[in-house]
Amino acid sequence: MEIVIRDDAAAVHALAADIVERCVRAGDHPGGPVLGLATGSTPLGVYRELGRRHREEGLSFARARAFLLDEYVGLPTAHPQSYRSVIRDEFAALVDIDPTAIDGPDGEAEDVPAESARYDRAIAEAGGIDVQLLGIGTDGHIGFNEPGSSLVSRTRVKTLTEQTRRDNARFFDSAEDVPHHVMTQGLGTIGEARHLVLLALGDGKADAVAAAVEGPVSAFCPASVIQLHPRVTVVIDEAAAAGLQLADYYRYAAAHKPSWQGW
Repeated sequence: MEIVIRDDAAAVHALAADIVERCVRAGDHPGGPVLGLATGSTPLGVYRELGRRHREEGLSFARARAFLLDEYVGLPTAHPQSYRSVIRDEFAALVDIDPTAIDGPDGEAEDVPAESARYDRAIAEAGGIDVQLLGIGTDGHIGFNEPGSSLVSRTRVKTLTEQTRRDNARFFDSAEDVPHHVMTQGLGTIGEARHLVLLALGDGKADAVAAAVEGPVSAFCPASVIQLHPRVTVVIDEAAAAGLQLADYYRYAAAHKPSWQGW
């Protein structure tokens, strides 16, 4: 696991975009690159930077496929805060990815367990996710795997905590409009991606980041499961790094990273 501390949000977004670009250009995946897309406010700067690179530098997503981390249950697909809508507006509209190549859990499915199984199967049939972008909640959740989630869980329905609903209320007219339930990739599903890239910004995420990367691996902090993954890059700004005991070492390691290793 690499922890990379950058000065500000722009530098965090640029490094995450570098990682995605390297995957897209590498051509390692026979069927084209497979991306895991997160929503929330933190990844939006990454998508905007990728859009800029598409417009100005010719970065193409024409061969890419993508899978979403999660979706609200019962929220119409056309709702502006459905995650399909968010990814359509904040990512797909900025690049040349085929909209039909983006899949997400169907929050309107009548048979939710069957839809959950379909989604895990679709990811596997695509050959797995090459790079999975992740945010982190103030309570340490990734995807919508709230505290108490099984570390080997699969895509399923979860009930949002009131803290998460309050955190997400900024996207809705009020906290009461935030759905209580979501479909989310499980921690086991997320862990099957080949490269996890976790992003965090601001001092409000400092405690969660410290618990995830330096605390015990525990369902109490679902994001701590990343410690068990063979390839993780945690990219954070100085404020989000405020609670890290080994911050100086992480800065030293990043400054002396072998040039051949890449991100």
